[in-house]
Amino acid sequence: MKGVVLAGGLGSRLLPMTRVTNKHLLPVYDRPMIYYPLETLVEAGVTEILLVTGGNNAGDFLRLLGNGRELGIRHLHYTYQAGEGGIAEALGLAEDFADGGPLCVVLGDNLLQRSIRPHVEAFAARPPPRGAMILLKEVPDPQRFGVPRFAGERLVAIEEKPAVPPSRFAVIGVYFYDARVFDIVRGLTPSARNELEITDVNNAYLGRGELASAAVDGWWTDAGTVESLHRAAALVAEERRAGR
Repeated sequence: MKGVVLAGGLGSRLLPMTRVTNKHLLPVYDRPMIYYPLETLVEAGVTEILLVTGGNNAGDFLRLLGNGRELGIRHLHYTYQAGEGGIAEALGLAEDFADGGPLCVVLGDNLLQRSIRPHVEAFAARPPPRGAMILLKEVPDPQRFGVPRFAGERLVAIEEKPAVPPSRFAVIGVYFYDARVFDIVRGLTPSARNELEITDVNNAYLGRGELASAAVDGWWTDAGTVESLHRAAALVAEERRAGR
């Protein structure tokens, strides 16, 4: 399985810090934010990775990461997202890289305490066509995220940033897709934000009966706001003090 890390966007929620750099290059405790999703993939055994970036500081990723060998990456590829077309548009840039195989996609501002290797292995073991799988975490503020709605234990819908969340779970920024995801992306209509939404991709798989979900162990956080960036640094600091 190949990995894709999405690290574009303008980071407007982290202004004024992001006037001079991409948000994924900001520090989270002792390392740049982008290290964490890359290390999540490498630890899970995914070492051929495409980094999708954008904005005015894309070259800084190459200066920081080089060929990725210091992080244990076997092959690190780069591509550029022009403009602000959304997460699904950025994913669409990975079609040639995927070359017909399955992908594990991680948003560049996501940090996880525990390994995702069991989920990587479970998705890789599914017979083709594999469909898609999303990872979930119970959070105190689900209205900030895509939120799954269940009928009993059955996932029936995903609502994007609902004012009244139908559950306490967030769809975190780790997704698994088979190669048909690119056909879905090509068929999307831009949202009210004029972006191609990853929630629409996931709901397309759900409508086919091909979307699985699993909850992650340990803590998870994004780092896309001032508050969550501070929280991420505090969580990592606690891990370092504990020697993990």
